[in-house]
Amino acid sequence: MQTRRIRTLHKIITALLIVTMISLTSAGAMGALYVREASEVRRLRGDADQALPVLSVDVDNQTAQKQEPGMPNQDVPAVTEAAAAGEDSMSDADATAIAELMQSKEAEVEQAMKDRMKALVTGEDGSPLKMLRSFFPENLIYSFENEYVFAPVLEEVEKHSLLEENFQKTEEGLMQYVENGAVTSHKGIDVSKYQGTIDWSAVKEEGIEYAFIRLGLRGYESAKIVLDEYYEANMKGANSAGVAAGVYFFTQAVTVEEAKEEADFVIEHLAGYDVSCPVVFDVERISGGKGRADQLTKEERTDITIAFCEAVKAAGYTPMIYGNVVCFTRLLDMTKLNDYEKWYAFYDDYMYMPYNVSCWQYTEKGLVDGIPGNVDLNISFKTW
Repeated sequence: MQTRRIRTLHKIITALLIVTMISLTSAGAMGALYVREASEVRRLRGDADQALPVLSVDVDNQTAQKQEPGMPNQDVPAVTEAAAAGEDSMSDADATAIAELMQSKEAEVEQAMKDRMKALVTGEDGSPLKMLRSFFPENLIYSFENEYVFAPVLEEVEKHSLLEENFQKTEEGLMQYVENGAVTSHKGIDVSKYQGTIDWSAVKEEGIEYAFIRLGLRGYESAKIVLDEYYEANMKGANSAGVAAGVYFFTQAVTVEEAKEEADFVIEHLAGYDVSCPVVFDVERISGGKGRADQLTKEERTDITIAFCEAVKAAGYTPMIYGNVVCFTRLLDMTKLNDYEKWYAFYDDYMYMPYNVSCWQYTEKGLVDGIPGNVDLNISFKTW
């Protein structure tokens, strides 16, 4: 059920659209009126010119030699020549043609705006979020607990240099980043016990370059740390098939000490495997407010994240933080996390995130040979 704030935003957007349409229509009408009036003025001017004698003005040499300071020396043209160069010789037929052209362009602009608004509103999320994001680029806008949140884009947080027009989707629905005609992004997946038994050789043949494999998690109620039951099989399969591997751990730590405990558990289970990709700290909230970490302040969660990442770095691995737009605006103080790589989750055809990210998880409904059912698909903008 929409809140009063959402309804108010809808009314504002509707009002903006109405005002825009009225302005375009008025501009077109005024333009046509201007052309007609200009034509009438030119006709009257022509009548007057026939009744007046032609004036000839002589310019003496002294006047001709005057110039602006610093300007190159040049001859001053005769007044009659200057007048002739600027003469408006538009005919009535020309004015009519321009008026018709303006009217046709007005219709094209109006239709283009309608198409754009429709495309923005009827996105995959089924809300006006795309429209709002287009109007307010200085904010990160998202829906949270039945409200629209306008989070400022922080100047202190490192930004990426990716261009929106370089993101392309293949006929198979795979996202890629293309520069100068060459694909520069890298295809990846992330898996856990929910994907079941995986044929890693088939995954490699599919062109998957890397995989983030869930190592484990802390229970959101029990607080018990457990190993993903498919972790070892997935690590062995990825290593054997030549798919670069990283791991992720779902945290429910509520203190720095618990974060260090989680890091120790992860590092212990990395032994014996080739882990060339980052070790990821997943800081998502549990939906419904049931997680033991859901009540943490931004400062507490940020300190916990830093503790995990520093322990991973000290062990010789690359730390990375996984989150969505809520995590990167509401849960974490991103100004303190510039030193760590980011893995961003956002399911759409465009990457809505100005901050620097190494990897984008763009869908949870991917299909890859060797994996039964759906799997998360990612593209990274670097290799490790």
